[in-house]
Amino acid sequence: MSTTVIGKSGTWRNWAGNVTARPVREVTPATVEELAAAVRQAAEDDLRVKAVGTGHSFTAAAATDGVLIRPQLLTGIRRIDREAMTVTVAAGTPLKRLNMALAREGLSLTNMGDIMEQTVSGATSTGTHGTGRDSASIAAQIRGLELVTADGSILTCSATENPDVFAAARVGIGALGIVTAITFAVEPIFLLTAREEPMPFERVLAEFDELHAENEHFEFYWFPHTGSTNTKRNNRSAGPEKPVPQLNSWFEDEFLSNGVFQVANWVGQAVPATIPTIAQISSRALSARTYTDIPYKVFTSPRRVRFVEMEFAVPRAALVDTLRELKAMVDRSKLRVSFPVEVRTAPADDITLSTASGRESAYVAVHMFRGTPYQAYFTAAERIFTAHEGRPHWGKVHTRDTDYFSKVYPRFGEFTALRDRLDPERRFQNDYLRRVLGA
Repeated sequence: MSTTVIGKSGTWRNWAGNVTARPVREVTPATVEELAAAVRQAAEDDLRVKAVGTGHSFTAAAATDGVLIRPQLLTGIRRIDREAMTVTVAAGTPLKRLNMALAREGLSLTNMGDIMEQTVSGATSTGTHGTGRDSASIAAQIRGLELVTADGSILTCSATENPDVFAAARVGIGALGIVTAITFAVEPIFLLTAREEPMPFERVLAEFDELHAENEHFEFYWFPHTGSTNTKRNNRSAGPEKPVPQLNSWFEDEFLSNGVFQVANWVGQAVPATIPTIAQISSRALSARTYTDIPYKVFTSPRRVRFVEMEFAVPRAALVDTLRELKAMVDRSKLRVSFPVEVRTAPADDITLSTASGRESAYVAVHMFRGTPYQAYFTAAERIFTAHEGRPHWGKVHTRDTDYFSKVYPRFGEFTALRDRLDPERRFQNDYLRRVLGA
């Protein structure tokens, strides 16, 4: 999966290609001190500053017409503390590299999202999450943060040091400073047994509370234009390790989930009328399977087919109604949706602007193949999500603004007051932050 690049024209593009920016200059600091100097220089030149990771956000959260900071040299593990069971890692480190390095040390994060191409700071700053009954987002596993603030100073925070900053900066959307290092809680590596199987849509909804309660990690994909889902249950296991055989893994995860799926989307894009038939075939293509492996090999999977995504967190109790309304909307519309709808959960957490802040949540993600018009589908879906007080993922397409967020986040004012204190000149401002947090 390619990362974003600055082209010769000076144009930056995100992974999905739906966001572009033309910064005045690009800086690739090799040390935290160099990054701090770049922020101070930007202030002298009266330029805004944003750091970008691998561009996996579908929003313009990282876009800037000022100074673009590339953290690719700020990578690697700084230290592992086996007594405290933490790892401190530089902000530009890709999750993939962190997961592999931890595994070599016999350690693991407790929970993770379903892809690992993002940098640790990009993933946490936007609230990236997996699914979990008891274990929350990647940001909820943070035990300490180091960030460069608007005046170029280096600030560290944790539950005991600058706790007000810690409460907010774990999901800071780049508004409070540039994260330079993160300390995560880790645990001894463990095994997960994954059980994947098709299940009718109506059965999943009828049994959702049980499926959620009985499994440490439950998620499912519903294929629009069908009554079918594919479910996945991940639970800790005593072993033995029994990974997916290499040929099966290639066939199901690469050939079917990426190769054939890519071709099916090209066909659907060219002839939208074929999409419902393709959806019926797709929903039957993946057969049931069970395998046992180390966490990152179970939680994550390759995503090579490019898409645009919207995701909202609704109160978990509102999930079944939300999905019934979404299915009814698709069924009665002329929309042709070739991507499955992804459903996950998270327990409540204590992070100021986390999508699960203060409430048990369920996530509903809708996708469209890159290059296909998505506005009609996303607008109709957003109407349903917001009727249930849904909170959009900070890195995924949405049209919400400050007024909306101040209603669905009880601690919204706490975050904006902290921003006023840490960045009074709005050094880290951009159009996206102006919309979601106010000027």
